[in-house]
Order: sequence, then structure tokens, then C-alpha cells
Amino acid sequence: MHKIVLTEIPIYYGDVSMPENFEIQRGSLILDGVKAELSNSKFKFSREWDMLDTYIREHLKIKYKLSIGNKDTWVDAYKPGQTSQPIINVNPVDLLNSPDFTMLYGLKTDECSVRIYYDDNRGKGRSWDIDLTDNKFIMFPSTCMYHLQNNQTHNLNYVQTITYEFI
Repeated sequence: MHKIVLTEIPIYYGDVSMPENFEIQRGSLILDGVKAELSNSKFKFSREWDMLDTYIREHLKIKYKLSIGNKDTWVDAYKPGQTSQPIINVNPVDLLNSPDFTMLYGLKTDECSVRIYYDDNRGKGRSWDIDLTDNKFIMFPSTCMYHLQNNQTHNLNYVQTITYEFI
């Protein structure tokens, strides 16, 4: 008797543990995201963003032999009590140019949760919930639909999204 796994849905998550004196200044990333939104332009490259992107790519390559390159990035702000619309970062009409993975990073998050939807063979419409807190990341296939919820009632939550493709 033999078994082969034809598909899996990997979800990577954890802390972004930078070396001492190389911590990511999350406030700078929030400002960069707000500037891009206000000027209706793309998120600009910055030292802080490069540190985050490099950390994610290198750790996934070393630990899981996953070689990825960034495709796009932006910052979203969620109002107190706000739940995002369901989001999917793949264009089903243009899969070739769509990202392979979506990574969410907690810039300034308090009581923020992410629900990721997936199918498990005949078990359709399943979901997995995970909290997104400051300096933590969640990465999953871009074919998975997800939504975020700001569960507290006082502050905005800021989340950096980076999409990746296989290289």
C-alpha cells in the first residue's frame, strides 16, 4: 500500500524576531503606507520594508526550502469594530501573473483576527482563525480567501500585506 499527498495548504506564522539593534520600526512602515495611500501611488521601497521582506524570505528559504520573491505590498488600516470584505489576492482570469502567497504583518494591531477559508476535499468552505498581533506574520496561499476583523473599539489596526511569487 502506498500514499502520496497531491496537495496541501501550508500556513506559515510566527514572530518576526530581528537581531538586537535591528528591530523593524513599524511606525515608519505605517507612515510609508499612509503616504502611498494619500498620494495614490505604489508603496515605496524603504529600509524597514526591506528588513521585513528579507527576514520572511530568508527564514522560509532556510527552514522550509521555499524560494519566493515579492510581487506587491501595501498597508491597510482597519477601523475599530471593522471587518474587511472577503479578500482573495489571485486573479482567476490571470493566474500566471497572480501571486502565489499572501503575507500579513501586524504593524500596529490590537485584538485583530484573521479568518482563512479553504476546502478540504469534500469539506468545502472550511476556515481557520488566527490572531494577528504586533510584529507577527501570517502567510498562506493567495488562492485562499480571507478577511480581517478589528475586534476592539478604540484604535485603528494597521496591517502590512506583501504578496509573493515562487522563484
